[in-house]
Amino acid sequence: MGSSTRDLIQAKRDGHALDDADVKRLVGGIVDGSLPDLELGALLMALQWQGAELEETVSWTRAMRDSGRILTFEGLDRPLVDKHSTGGVGDKVTLVLAPLASALGMAMPTMTGRSLGHTGGTIDKLLAMPGLRVDLTESEVRAGLENEGFAFFEAGPEFAPADRRIYAARDRTATVPCLPMIVSSILSKKLCSGSESLVLDVKVGRGAFMHSKELAHELGEALVEVASRLGCPARYRLGGMDQPLGRAVGSSLEFLEALACLQGGGPQDLRAHVIELACDMLEISGLSEGRIKDRARAGAILDRAQALERFGAALIRQGADPAAVEDPVEALPRASIVQKMLMEDHDEGLIIDLDPMLVAQAAAALGSPGDPAVGVECLAKPGEVRSRGEPIFRIHGNSRGSVALAVRRLTEAIKIDVL
Repeated sequence: MGSSTRDLIQAKRDGHALDDADVKRLVGGIVDGSLPDLELGALLMALQWQGAELEETVSWTRAMRDSGRILTFEGLDRPLVDKHSTGGVGDKVTLVLAPLASALGMAMPTMTGRSLGHTGGTIDKLLAMPGLRVDLTESEVRAGLENEGFAFFEAGPEFAPADRRIYAARDRTATVPCLPMIVSSILSKKLCSGSESLVLDVKVGRGAFMHSKELAHELGEALVEVASRLGCPARYRLGGMDQPLGRAVGSSLEFLEALACLQGGGPQDLRAHVIELACDMLEISGLSEGRIKDRARAGAILDRAQALERFGAALIRQGADPAAVEDPVEALPRASIVQKMLMEDHDEGLIIDLDPMLVAQAAAALGSPGDPAVGVECLAKPGEVRSRGEPIFRIHGNSRGSVALAVRRLTEAIKIDVL
């Protein structure tokens, strides 16, 4: 007779590793409800305090992945590679990277999610587009991969259902920072998407879940090792999050900024980060011509807007109104109040800091991501000089009260050195 769940919790509490059979049994109880919330909370607290060895983390990830549906897309004529970001302020990378990767010869089955904490989710940004669907069937995802080279779809309840209950319990029991469960949560869903390889964008800094490079590297290395053990080659890159990525924070605003990048413009930091991730994807999928050539190829595709048509076609395939795709500036939700914040205290000043968490709080005060119309444009970022009367933020809101609250947060977010 096997050990009771109480025995397994006690073993974990005392620092012992659980074997593969133990983990499968626990995950089975999590999915079918036979493991009570009280015992699940105790198990997560034991994992939080004692951690898990690599093989145990592999077991958790495998069992959570296998607790639901797994997609397969055999027979495509291009390598399947996906990307995951651990989340950040203004992170609209996926909207640009998917069509760029396709233009570079890869296919990207983009299973993605909604907002988590202070970070906006890719799904929230996509759903700003009128009519767009992200609840795709497997055949619809395959059609997107075959035609445009990518498809955006939401991780529904049929994928890694164990993770849904585990994550809710982690949130209630203050065990969200548990590294083995972070790794298992991310990979159990990503390894369901049908990808053959994976690039991980591990954000680090004040606006990320990982505040230090040491913790970010620890997470990245664990993600790569576990994914590789489960048959999915992976690599990670640290993405700086000590200031917002790009200038826009808020669903419609970020959608438009992603479009600007696909048209050869947009913020330089966004463009540079997307290109580096695209190069990582080329390397791991076996299509690289060398880093210098890969950067040049990716940059040329953006400059010539060669991925833009693919992006529009994918949106229309997923139900977006063609007229809205043709004129997104007019079609995307717009706020009723647009207010500039000007530099008023100094004749001239150098922007020396922009706190991403306070910018995220300002966007949240306006109603983001629930309201796709609202958000913040950061018109001045660190390293830039502004003069008296020049705008430093543009605030998009739908009530005077929320705009006033956003102004207070943004006043705290920016630091200016007088010149």
